[in-house]
Amino acid sequence: MGRVRPRHVKRLAKDLVEANEGKFKEDFDHNKEQLKEMDEFESKKLRNRVAGYMVRVLRNKKF
Repeated sequence: MGRVRPRHVKRLAKDLVEANEGKFKEDFDHNKEQLKEMDEFESKKLRNRVAGYMVRVLRNKKF
């Protein structure tokens, strides 16, 4: 089974994807670098969790 993501991680990822439509892609490393440039996250762990969930959100938008 996979890990359960907290609600705040999901909300952050969805809000950032909607606010910045073309900035993020289905690539974790690309999203991680984009979030690093935004300087919104203090912890690396939270930034990586949000970048990972963004990949899932963007893949689900295709279908």
